[in-house]
Amino acid sequence: MVVPRSEYPRPQFMRADWLCLNGRWEFELDQGDSGLERGLRDRPLAGHITVPFCPESTLSGVGHVDFLQAVWYRRTVEIPAAWAGRRVQLHFQAIDYDATVWVNGVEVGRHRGGFTPLHCDLGGIAEPGDWAQIVVRAREPRGEPRPGGKQSNFHYANRACDYTRTTGIWQTVWLEPVPETHLRRPRLTPDLANRRLEVVQPVAGPRSGLRLRATLRDEAGEVDRCEVAADGDFTPRLRLEVPSGRLRPWSPADPHLYALALELLDGEGSVVDRATSYAGMRSVTVDGPAVLLNGQPVFQRLVLDQGYYPDGILTAPSDEALCQDILLSQAAGFNGARLHQKVFEERFLYHADRLGYLVWGEYGDWGLRGAAPRDPRRHQPAAALLTQWLEVLHRDQSHPCIIGWCPLNEQAEPIEDGITALDDLAHGLVLATRAADPSRPVLDASGWSHRVGSSDIYDAHDYDQDPESFRRRHTALAEGKPFVNGPADRPWSVPWRGQPYFISEFGGIWWNPEARADEPSWGYGDRPRSEAEFRARFEGLCAAQLDNPHLFGYCYTQLTDVFQEQNGLYFFDRRPKFDLDWLRSVQARPAAIERPGPGDGARPAGD
Repeated sequence: MVVPRSEYPRPQFMRADWLCLNGRWEFELDQGDSGLERGLRDRPLAGHITVPFCPESTLSGVGHVDFLQAVWYRRTVEIPAAWAGRRVQLHFQAIDYDATVWVNGVEVGRHRGGFTPLHCDLGGIAEPGDWAQIVVRAREPRGEPRPGGKQSNFHYANRACDYTRTTGIWQTVWLEPVPETHLRRPRLTPDLANRRLEVVQPVAGPRSGLRLRATLRDEAGEVDRCEVAADGDFTPRLRLEVPSGRLRPWSPADPHLYALALELLDGEGSVVDRATSYAGMRSVTVDGPAVLLNGQPVFQRLVLDQGYYPDGILTAPSDEALCQDILLSQAAGFNGARLHQKVFEERFLYHADRLGYLVWGEYGDWGLRGAAPRDPRRHQPAAALLTQWLEVLHRDQSHPCIIGWCPLNEQAEPIEDGITALDDLAHGLVLATRAADPSRPVLDASGWSHRVGSSDIYDAHDYDQDPESFRRRHTALAEGKPFVNGPADRPWSVPWRGQPYFISEFGGIWWNPEARADEPSWGYGDRPRSEAEFRARFEGLCAAQLDNPHLFGYCYTQLTDVFQEQNGLYFFDRRPKFDLDWLRSVQARPAAIERPGPGDGARPAGD
């Protein structure tokens, strides 16, 4: 049997030994959430599912799209005897939403949040050579506001911007062995100005007499090697120097990656633990209206990518499909994407790293919006969102492709009297992001509701379909009058303070020449009457921003159709709607902000 999605799920921190657990699992729906009472933890389950695809998807073999209160999984696996002498770790890359895991009848892990990993230490419970009986319960509490992205959590059917739900396991499940003392995921921060890579390498377990070694390599061989003591009560830090003759800054034009080997050594110099990684040397700074990559303005020609698939929903059917979406975007002339209302699989970020694709790291915060604006439950999930966002930062902060962070999207609420819970949440998210990663700019919220005046970036969403009025509206930025979402007499945002500014959603032109008359379909504005009208609109909207020296980028809505939202440049099945050479040519000319001009004195993001 072919194991689906069998590629290593964590490319930036790899070990040689691991076991993919994707494939056929026992499965059962638990609509009353009373499975413990009915013995679901302890008995065989009634059906089967193909992991890592969610039960709502066709690829799972279940295809159940109604509301699910809870689902159960069960599988028995033999742990390789060759792993003897090491502790076994059980990893779930993502489970939606509230997960509990038992192994051999013992609870080994709990996790809330549908986008970030859960790992469980099986030491003393299941050892190499043993059989491990794994049971997972995933719950989706109905009617509870919680961050879930574009899932249709408050309505049965797909509607407007809400799509088919994802419940339970939707990314890879896997085992790996680690020694008693072992490496944890490192934090890699490039310091391009000083030509060095900083490695912060946590170590777990007893550390007496141990040393940590990091080796950086490129195609020509070893670039630098550094060793530090790892036996104190501190997190080891290493700095790897890159000689000027070996320095290749990472960029869309040259997405060069350095290989990184990480080794934990004992007093005899023997390797206790080993992992491999990679890094890109690049900087992101802001200078006036520009966001600079490696000290140069690079206009961000972004596309909105929601990461949905007809057969896998949130899960790509294959690793090739993840890579294909980046290649489709680049073929249409984009150099990056807003990864919209979803934390994408790590494999996607790996492909973005190696293909030179700029992305904004964002969160699926929608779901907080399900309650009425004055409903006090609306902001109860704030603690969950903050915790889960910190997990995202921990997972993804070493990827060179990520050039900015944005934890919220369109959390619209008017600023009236006093400070609202949304103010507290937005400020907390910005502070937490800067503390976790001061190397990138932070946008407090994309569109509509800016609560943090010190945010590094300011933006708006503008779906005006008339290129001329669109151009006039944003030309006013030169006079200090940016377009701001929401009515002027009931402001949704704090005032713009001169930060770099861009239109982070525009276009969304409704176009599907294959749509049936009885098929639900929508897009922004009036549907063009012909492809020629579409082309004129697209060209005009792009030109209005490429010609504006006060905009550092844009984001077109969107890459592909998603169910009923049919405003993609590609159909949902990834077939192109338009001539790609034409799409690419529209965006290919240099933007005004990329032309020579004032460029000294760039300041780091977050200052």
